[in-house]
Amino acid sequence: MCTYTTEKIDIAGSGKGSEGWFALSDATVYFDHPVHAMAEHTLNIDFRNPAKGPSARVAVELTAESARALVGAIEAALAAVPTLVG
Repeated sequence: MCTYTTEKIDIAGSGKGSEGWFALSDATVYFDHPVHAMAEHTLNIDFRNPAKGPSARVAVELTAESARALVGAIEAALAAVPTLVG
């Protein structure tokens, strides 16, 4: 079910869209109906740079199971870094 909870964070990084790489400035995370994924509900993540216009966006729709697996993989990858810089 949709929670209507939306988390928005400032981020620093890069994303690749249809026009190539661009700097990312924020991410929005929410659980809702997907636009494209074949699931009733998905965890949706929008990586964006609004200053670059609407095409500076990378959207991801993940099942809850896939989203939890991704969180675990991110945590494991970061835990393996001896000294995290920045």
